[in-house]
Amino acid sequence: MAEICFSDRMRERLTLSFEVFPPKTEKGMQNLPSVIDELKEFLPDYISCTYGAGGSNTGPNREVLRIIAKKTVPCTHFTCIGVTKDQVREQLQSYLDEGVEHVLALRGDYPRGWTGTGGEFDHATDLIAYIRKEFGDRFEIAVAAAPGGHVDCVSEDVDISYLKMKQDLGADYIITQLCYDLEQFKVWRDKVDKAGITMPIDVGIMPVTTKHGILTQCFSHNACAVPRDLALVLTHHWFQKDPDGNEIPEVKAAFREEGLTYSADLLNRYLPLGINGIHLYALNRAADVREVLIRSGFGDRFRALL
Repeated sequence: MAEICFSDRMRERLTLSFEVFPPKTEKGMQNLPSVIDELKEFLPDYISCTYGAGGSNTGPNREVLRIIAKKTVPCTHFTCIGVTKDQVREQLQSYLDEGVEHVLALRGDYPRGWTGTGGEFDHATDLIAYIRKEFGDRFEIAVAAAPGGHVDCVSEDVDISYLKMKQDLGADYIITQLCYDLEQFKVWRDKVDKAGITMPIDVGIMPVTTKHGILTQCFSHNACAVPRDLALVLTHHWFQKDPDGNEIPEVKAAFREEGLTYSADLLNRYLPLGINGIHLYALNRAADVREVLIRSGFGDRFRALL
């Protein structure tokens, strides 16, 4: 059994965690330890690291996890795109050998042009079942959920039925995709409760700091609803550019400023909803996360819980 059980901890108190990704450049990797140090100041329960389809960034992923392990508890994302059962067994055993006992089990996004996983697993449910079969309870398993429904699912209700299946197969807790629409989240949460899903919910929040980041995540990746208050942040600082087509620095800075205030407010609006954890998508930008936590007052409140 995993030495630390986040799902039990989430049932006892609110947790805080962050997500980072393996930098694509040598300079980015060199800077990552200082990023982790800054995030560690807020005493996170864990820090997760993303994982490319088919293990395309396995080396950098494991390097980042080793950096995290020196500071706090690491959790790896793990996708089942383009992999065999033998490859999954070998890779997961490698994680265990390195002390990584927490995994976010995902199908993963199809690479461009793919219509299937191209491997021996078709869905995250297949991966969860396999992990439990091969490794018992040696891993604590987190699973993804999309308030409003996954982009590839025919309806939110069907999506929730898959989430219930993940629980029945042995998943321990939920990390949500980003959700800025709290009314949508409340409806989804009610359906989750009625479906008999009792896994703790770790709410994923991506700080609003760049227009490109928000548009990419909301529209090209997640089909995420944009409520009016977020739409206003986008509208107030739309794509004004200079004569050469470059973003105007003052506009970019003004967007970040209003976006950080919006993000801090969003975090506080989530807290009364009975969630079990806050999972901030840090995007390797510790300064943005720090600002959101300070403005919201959440950092001080979290420390008081410990």
